[in-house]
Amino acid sequence: MEKILNEYLEKMEKYLKPVAVSERVDIIKEIKSEMQELQNNDIPAEQIIERLGDPKDLAKAYLGDLLSKESKFSWNRFLIVCAFYSLVGFSGMVVIPCLAIIAPTFIFCGIISPILVAVKMVDYIFGLGIPYVENIGVFLGGIVTFNPIIEFVISLVIGALLYWLGRGAWRLLTLYCKKISKTASNLSI
Repeated sequence: MEKILNEYLEKMEKYLKPVAVSERVDIIKEIKSEMQELQNNDIPAEQIIERLGDPKDLAKAYLGDLLSKESKFSWNRFLIVCAFYSLVGFSGMVVIPCLAIIAPTFIFCGIISPILVAVKMVDYIFGLGIPYVENIGVFLGGIVTFNPIIEFVISLVIGALLYWLGRGAWRLLTLYCKKISKTASNLSI
C-alpha cells in the first residue's frame, strides 16, 4: 500500500484512540479493505484519499455512529462522547463562527452593491450631483476607470456571485449544525 494511504490510516487510528481497540481495529480494517479494493480498480491513491475525505471528518462520522448504537452507560462510551465533542467542539470553534459571519456579509454585499452602483448610474445619467457618489463603484487602484453603466453591469455580476456564495455558506452552516445536533441528540447518557 502506498505511503499516502498508510499515513491516512495512521491519522484515522489517532483520531479513533478513544474507541475500544477491537472496534478501532475493525474500522481501520474496513477502511483499508476499501482502499485496497479501489486500488485494485486502478484508482490512484490521491483519488482514494479525496473520496474518503478528511480523516478527522471520517473519524467523527464513525464516532457518531458508534455513539448512536450504544444506549447504556459505559466508560468506553464516555470516552467516545468526550472524543466526539472534542473533535466537534474544536471544528465548531472555527466552522460555525466563520460561516456565521461570511454568509450574511456576502448576502448583504451581494444585494447592496448593485443598488449603490445603480444610484451612481442614475446620478451619472441625470446629472443629479448626489454627494459622495463618486466614491461608489468598481475600483482598480486608479489603473482603470469605468463608465458608471459598465460599473453597474460589473456590480450585477459581482453581486450575484457574492449572494450565491453567501447562500452557499449559509447552507453549509445549517447542514453542519443539523448534522452535529442529530449526532448529539443520539447521545443519550
